[in-house]
Order: sequence, then C-alpha cells, then structure tokens
Amino acid sequence: MRKLSDAERNRLSSRTRLVLGGRNPDEQFGFVNTPIYRGSTVLAPDAAALRRADARFTYGTHGTPTTEALEKAWSELSGAAGTALVPSGLAAITLALMSCVRAGDHILVTDSAYRPTRRFCDTVLARMGVETTYYDPYVGGDIASLMRPNTSAVLTEAPGSQSFEVQDIPAIAAAAHAAGALVLMDNTWATPLFFPPHERGVDLAIEAGTKYLGGHSDLLLGLVSANERALPGLRRTAEAFAMCAGPEDCFLALRGLRTMELRLREAERQGLALARWLEARPEVKSVLHPALESHPDHAIWKRDFLGASGLFSVVLHPVPEAAVDAFLDALALFGLGYSWGGYESLVIPFNCAGYRTATTWSPGGPALRFQVGLEDINDLTADLARGFDRLRDVAGLAGAAG
Repeated sequence: MRKLSDAERNRLSSRTRLVLGGRNPDEQFGFVNTPIYRGSTVLAPDAAALRRADARFTYGTHGTPTTEALEKAWSELSGAAGTALVPSGLAAITLALMSCVRAGDHILVTDSAYRPTRRFCDTVLARMGVETTYYDPYVGGDIASLMRPNTSAVLTEAPGSQSFEVQDIPAIAAAAHAAGALVLMDNTWATPLFFPPHERGVDLAIEAGTKYLGGHSDLLLGLVSANERALPGLRRTAEAFAMCAGPEDCFLALRGLRTMELRLREAERQGLALARWLEARPEVKSVLHPALESHPDHAIWKRDFLGASGLFSVVLHPVPEAAVDAFLDALALFGLGYSWGGYESLVIPFNCAGYRTATTWSPGGPALRFQVGLEDINDLTADLARGFDRLRDVAGLAGAAG
C-alpha cells in the first residue's frame, strides 16, 4: 500500500481524510487501528538517551501512540499547528483560557457562551485576578471599542449556546488581532467539518469531542487545536496541568472520527427536517436554527459555515410550565437529558434570562433545545405530535393541531 504525500493528502476530500487521519498501520504491525496504549513509564535505551529526553515518547502524561494518533488526525482536520487532548469539553475551555491569560489580564466573553464557561470565568479566573467582560454576541467588528491595553483574549461561540446567535467570527478576529488579543472559539456545534476555525481567524478552537466526534454518548473528551501563534502557550499549559485524556476515550474518539462526517451530514438533514416541521406547528412561536431562512443570522451562517448540526432550539407560544412538562413527559423517543451529538434524540427546557448580563433574553415564551438523533424522522414527528396534544390538553387550548 503506497503512502500518500502531504500534497496528495491535502487534495483529498474530508471524508477520505477522516478515514486516513492519524493512522499508520506500518507502526502497528499492520493492524488498521492504532491500539489503546495504557502506561506511564517509557524506558530509554541508554543513559545518553535518557539525559537528552528527546524521545518521541517520554512519559504517559506527555503522550502515547494512541493520543498522538488522535492529535495528528484532529490537527489535520482543523487546519491547526497542533492539538491538546483533555478529559472533557469544559476542560478544553478552561485549558484554552488558562493558556492565554495571566493575573491582571482582561478578557472578553460572548454573553451567549456555554454557562459553565461563565462559571469558570466568574470564579477561578476572577480569583486569579483576570477580569471578564461579557459582550453582545452581535458586536462584530465593533468589539474593537471594548478592547483594553490588557485584553489578552476574546472568547466566541457560534452559534451561541441554547440561544443560537451566529457571531461574525472573521470580523471579531480581525479587530481582536489588531489589538494584539488571541481569539478563542467554542466550535462544538459545527465541528471543523462545517466551520474551519483557523481559516476564519480563530487562534484556539475548542471542541467537546463528547458530542459529534464520539457520537455514541459513551465518552467524555475535549480537544483544543491551535495555530502557530497560540500553540506554544497551549503546549506549556497542557504539560503543566497534565489533564490527560484517557486512552480508552481517545481510542473511541478515533473510531468515531472515521464516520463523523457521515453522521454529521445525517444530523444536518434530520435536524433541518424536524426544524421545518416544528416551524409549521401552531404551538411554536419561533425556531432558532441558523440554517433556516427565517433565522435572523441566516446570511452570516450561509457565508461562513459549510453545514449545520442537529442541535437547535424552539420558542413556544406562552403556556403554563405544567403544560411544557406534560409535553416533555409524554415523549417516548426524545430523552430528557443534557449533552448532545449522539445517535439518540434529546430535549431539555432552558431559560437564559437568569445569567445573561450584556444582553436580555426575552424570547416571548418557554424555550426548548432539541438534539435530533438518527431515529426515523416520521417516528420523531409522531412522537412530538402526541406531546403537543398533551400540551394543549393541560394548557386548556381548544382542539388538537393536525
């Protein structure tokens, strides 16, 4: 089997690169998959080699063939100079932030960020003497007016967690870089397949591999990919913290990598089909899905993104909480649980109003976030229709929608 040159690999489609990435059967006695390497100690062949400490592998926390395979594959997919692996998506966020801040710094964080990100900024970073300012996700290039001499980083997330605002990442990146700050992005929703972060100006791209990379709701994993500018700081911080991803989880992530685009494309198709079905329901006030033409940020999504995942939100017309709970409890195919990106459909109620500080969350009705899995779309819509019937009964609404 002939080895491809780097130039040949770069011409391949993403589907093919996902199959090839991080694999080197010649080093694994011909086996297709890199196996799970469990271990801490790595022996040196002699004293001189031990003193040089320049071997490919030196200690378990610094990497193994299993972690190296995933790091290389993800860096290639992301267009990154390098990748660090950690035990969860939140750990990836904290590692990325810690790699570019120090006491006395100021950072900018989108008001639509994942809530645990805010918690980390408001507790750990605050204790370290790092000040956080939350900004309107629609600020775009005007973020320049929020920059200070000590602003070291700008954290973005697109679409926004739960509320699905689409940020103008290239405009934000241009303004941040002009002021000398690094740009971080939580890119879990789109993955590098649907949003190539480093091409769009992101220095540190954060991914919860727990979601679409794993794809089966059976692992926790985080990845931070970096460009040349941000990689040295990322590597120093990752080595200092030694937040190592487990070998079994890295192996499962490598297995998930091979089919990620196929699953993500199906999630996109399923998600859009369900979003359009929900948009036509009389109980639904609005659907927050950037790939829908009705979404206020559809033009930016269409310009910058290559696809959409199966995660989106809806806002219902006002009904009592008891009616929303009756809807949720009537569902048989949508689990009530957090996380997403797996093969199973999920739904949760949410309300951002209590923790937004730079913007006001007032959607005009109860909000639900849907993760659309791989079940048959007709079964999913029938399940939701039964749930809406129950909602209408409890809310005292006349008649059932067809």
